[in-house]
Amino acid sequence: MRPLLLVSLSLLLGSFVNAAEKPLNVVFFLVDDLGQRDLGCYGSTFYETPNIDKLAQQGARFMDAYAACPVCSPTRASILSGQWPQRTGVTDYIGAPLQPEQWKRNTKLLPAPYGDRLPPGTPTMASRLKAAGYATLFAGKWHLGPEGNWPENFGFDVNLGGHSGGGPYGGKGYFSPYNNPRLTDGPAGEHLADRLATETAKFIEQHKDKPFFAYFSFYDVHTPLMAREDLRKKYEAKRQKLGLQDKWGREEPRDVRLTQDHVVYAAMVEAMDQAVGKVIAKLDELNLRERTLIIFTSDNGGLSTSEGWPTSNLPLRGGKGWMYEGGIREPLIVDWPGVTQAGSVIATPVSSPDFMPSVLEAARMEIKSTEPVDGISLRESLEKKPATDRALFWHYPHYGNQGGAPAAAIRRGDWKLIYWYEDERVELFDVVHDLSESNNRAAAEPERAKALLAELQQWQKNVGAKYPQKNPNFDPKKTNGRAAKRK
Repeated sequence: MRPLLLVSLSLLLGSFVNAAEKPLNVVFFLVDDLGQRDLGCYGSTFYETPNIDKLAQQGARFMDAYAACPVCSPTRASILSGQWPQRTGVTDYIGAPLQPEQWKRNTKLLPAPYGDRLPPGTPTMASRLKAAGYATLFAGKWHLGPEGNWPENFGFDVNLGGHSGGGPYGGKGYFSPYNNPRLTDGPAGEHLADRLATETAKFIEQHKDKPFFAYFSFYDVHTPLMAREDLRKKYEAKRQKLGLQDKWGREEPRDVRLTQDHVVYAAMVEAMDQAVGKVIAKLDELNLRERTLIIFTSDNGGLSTSEGWPTSNLPLRGGKGWMYEGGIREPLIVDWPGVTQAGSVIATPVSSPDFMPSVLEAARMEIKSTEPVDGISLRESLEKKPATDRALFWHYPHYGNQGGAPAAAIRRGDWKLIYWYEDERVELFDVVHDLSESNNRAAAEPERAKALLAELQQWQKNVGAKYPQKNPNFDPKKTNGRAAKRK
């Protein structure tokens, strides 16, 4: 009997091993313009995000996660490709006439040229997973090039809503009819976030018996600032009950919001949270949570200096479009079955290129030697292994719409250096002990600043960075081309 018992135990243990080695499903939530401090689990006391907060309790919350760029398209290209934006050529948001030869603003510099699409043939998470037998869905905002360079051209079987636009600017915006070339209209008044959540849940149910990759790339909480009326009323009442009033600071040449009390924005955040909850509820209903990697993050910091000034990133400085922490530090929540310790908090600095190797590892796949992937898997951070000795980098040789100027940056350990191209100025911050970047240590730490700048410049050379140039038409007597007024 013992041989039979041993065989039975062997088969039983083998089944557990095989189950553990099976590739995981992947659900990736990417929210547009969501600041790190816009979630309850990251400290917001005005916005309500119970579903995302619960995900953070079940998974791991990263405190030092970064977007690869302070604006959207470059970060999106980086997430999908695992490369720094400079390698893809997409270093600014796509769609506006921002090339140097088209530049009309009165700024000291001309922005660097940049690619207006994710290069055809770029290996992406979706193309790699599709080749391995995954069903792949894209739902939401794409903003990585013109038709012919949309999700279906980069490995996604299904594309619901992804096209050239950077926001829901057609039709009635966030409400049907959408006038979106990749999304049929729903009933009049249907809300976009809920519609895309419903479609994502439907895709998961349809493919529950095979590996799937669902990439839910929200249009929320990007402008236009529009909200469901029920939620708007809720937050108007909450604002009045709490006696909240707008407060403003200054990040030259812009005003910067210092309070989270924008009623419409709060309603948009909660609607986004409800959509996340609907998708996760479907995973729970189908008993798929233990077989699914869930990642939740954003593409840049919260919008605090422009376009409605909807949120505050305090204690982080600045916001979208700026190289300060408010522009690049992101919420990141990861629930990786068998790896994540529920409720854990991770302090290791990570960045957008790290998602590609993480997803491929969860799918039991390897990075090909021909793929120039710059990131490393998040698994070592989740398992709290000693962090890989590396720096994180940024290079944004452009003027966005939010008041920031062309800049580059490096973070190594506790230290972050920013190089501003307009005046060749260096700022050095200990962002662990000076989170608000209020104490420039460049003069006090000249050798550290020199070493970090040299490392940054070497990286720029390695990735083929392009640089802004002097603007021959700049007139210092005219209005600063970065300034804007609140209405």
